[in-house]
Amino acid sequence: MNKKLLSETDIRSKFITPALCGPNGAGWDLMTQLKEEAYFTKGRVVVRGKTVQRGEAKKADYLLYYKPNLPIAVIEAKDNNHAVGSGMQQALEYAEILDVPFAYSCNGDAFLEHDRTATSGTVTREIPLDQFPSPGDLWLRLCAAKGLTQPQIAVTTQDYYDDGSRKSPRYYQLIAINRTVEAIARGENRILLVMATGTGKTYTAFQVIWRLWKSGAKKRVLFLVDRNILADQTKTNDFKPFGAAMTKIVNRTVDKAFEIYLCLYQAVTGTEEDKNIYKQFSPDFFDLVVVDECHRGSAADDAAWRQVLEYFASATQIGLTATPKETNDVSNIEYFGEPIYTYSLRQGIADGFLAPYKVVRIGLDKDILGWRPELGQLDKYGNLIEDREYNLSDYDRNLILEKRTELVAAKVTEFLRATNRFAKTIIFCETTDHADRIRQAMVNANPDLAAANSKYVMRITGDDDEGKAQLDNFIDPEATYPVVACTSRLMSTGVDAQTCQLIVLDKRIGSMTEFKQIIGRGTRINEDYGKLFFTIMDFRGATALFADPTFDGDPVQIYEPGPDDPPVPPVEPPPGGESPEPTLPPDPGPGPGGEGPEPPRRYVINNVPVSVAVERVQYLDESGRLITESLTDYTRKTVRTAYATLDAFLTVWNDAEKKQAVLEELAAKGVFLDELAEQVGRDYDAFDLVCHVAFDAPPLTRKARAEKVKKRDLFSKYGEKARAVIDALLQKYADSGIASVESMDILKVTPLPSLGTPTEIVNLFGGKRAYIAAIRELESALYQEAA
Repeated sequence: MNKKLLSETDIRSKFITPALCGPNGAGWDLMTQLKEEAYFTKGRVVVRGKTVQRGEAKKADYLLYYKPNLPIAVIEAKDNNHAVGSGMQQALEYAEILDVPFAYSCNGDAFLEHDRTATSGTVTREIPLDQFPSPGDLWLRLCAAKGLTQPQIAVTTQDYYDDGSRKSPRYYQLIAINRTVEAIARGENRILLVMATGTGKTYTAFQVIWRLWKSGAKKRVLFLVDRNILADQTKTNDFKPFGAAMTKIVNRTVDKAFEIYLCLYQAVTGTEEDKNIYKQFSPDFFDLVVVDECHRGSAADDAAWRQVLEYFASATQIGLTATPKETNDVSNIEYFGEPIYTYSLRQGIADGFLAPYKVVRIGLDKDILGWRPELGQLDKYGNLIEDREYNLSDYDRNLILEKRTELVAAKVTEFLRATNRFAKTIIFCETTDHADRIRQAMVNANPDLAAANSKYVMRITGDDDEGKAQLDNFIDPEATYPVVACTSRLMSTGVDAQTCQLIVLDKRIGSMTEFKQIIGRGTRINEDYGKLFFTIMDFRGATALFADPTFDGDPVQIYEPGPDDPPVPPVEPPPGGESPEPTLPPDPGPGPGGEGPEPPRRYVINNVPVSVAVERVQYLDESGRLITESLTDYTRKTVRTAYATLDAFLTVWNDAEKKQAVLEELAAKGVFLDELAEQVGRDYDAFDLVCHVAFDAPPLTRKARAEKVKKRDLFSKYGEKARAVIDALLQKYADSGIASVESMDILKVTPLPSLGTPTEIVNLFGGKRAYIAAIRELESALYQEAA
């Protein structure tokens, strides 16, 4: 057998797989210890204009497991025309991403091994094809390198919970779970996990707790959350397998007969009576305390419920957060130590597990320029307005411009009408009162839908029981209503809104933690419901925080002022970085000198017009970073980066077996030709769009290219029916482009079936190989002058 003639797939099936799990192989189980072509990312969602598609997902040729969910080696295969180590760089890249200790490259002759646990001696070595290490060999080497004892190994090899569906955690969840379990097995007692919103922190925590509980390493567990809905979701969803061993602490009632306890922060940090609840347990009652959303005060020295952590100081404590706090007053890292693992928003978007987003920045004239009342001007209720300049720090707190509220609702409605009026939307407002006024304005802007169902728009705030009762329906993908949720702070964290497609910011946000949490409401992907990305509409300049180095997820598109436009006002942090509800003082009665009551702190003004001053667009590159050029400029830069000259592009184009592969590669870089065609010309071939925009080559329409081929009469060597097929294919090309001609499915599309079945048509050319050669000849003719 001449290996040089075999494809990479043949090398895998004939040499590598038998070496691993064949009759004379290394003893790897094909069903439980080996995944071939193991995809571990989803492929980044790329958004350009109206076009949305996924980039290429990452996959390892082989991923080997010591036990299910305990990956131990990655193998990259190459055909035999490559050297044995040609796949090593890729194998090492994947091994680092997947936190796997052993990396291999193989070309069918031998294996090249790289031992990532080795700190001295032989790091790489070549291994004969028939001497690949067994699962036990690699596991012993790994345990020896880490210095694990037998009791520690027993904990680290404890099985994951398996519901029988063969669902496997995502790669980053495996890393978080396995590192945490191993660290606790070693005796570490303070652990911080940083995982972006939407990446499955609760599921990760469940698997950690399950494995420690089942192994006997931890017998009693306290899981603290900050929302009642989160406790209920956790109990009925991720934690359901704990069954009768689990309870939720309610009504200040403690039953010590359980092993897994769910509890709200508020249940132990409220009144003095509440604070004593945890003292009904002895300090050593819990072996493990897991703190969800630990940025919300658990690490602050003065946090009321920090006492709980100190009371159970002997327990192992795990902090879970999407946004680790590091300020002068609060430090998660000071308390828990450096994160044992971090999976960021940026990485989640790059991997395709989290939704990217567009940003629409809208600058209103009164926001940018401020507003000052006329001398002696009265508000809606006859109050004399204090004479000074008002700006974003005043609006919807001590000064209400009703026309501004109406305009915000109008712009949100305009966006929904242009996209999807039933897209789940969260509008974040300054206060609960502001949320109610936005709700009214949205009802008035959407009278038809509000009349059809009164829950189309709802205020969902902490002081509104009716609204809070609808929160479950808002986050339920199958529930149509409510569609628009107006809130202030209640929904800024812990709300799993999988199908949220629009987040509106009409509040100042001075805290990066709060900003990240709010953005996290939209980052979940739900492909079943068509949710692949979301939009942020910003009226307050809050998205200026994207430029902060502590923010780690870039937008895919952003609308903002051009260089000649007035700037959108920058974000101004409210005092203390929070957004408390303003309180109006009671009427103090007559002021000094009997001049009547003092002016109120808040004015309501209904006759001051407000208009949009700025709304501009910018595009981003394939890595999600903001760029300033137009789509055509972006295309030119991207194509010229990939192909330095027109000749270089023509060489790749003419050598490509399928031209569609070149177009897909450009699309993965963010060059979306459908959007480009809208600007340059719908009738141009994709080839002409690229050559014209990137290299200034004169373009030809598809119809013109097809006519040139017909005039040259290049296919007279074929019979009459075969020439009729060529003519039909040329017409299809003129109508829809080269991709349709390259697909065998075109033979099933009118008018080609009238010329015969696909098999009959192929046989007109002398068989499939000859038909494909004819298609290549047709393509060469179409692009002849570009050769």
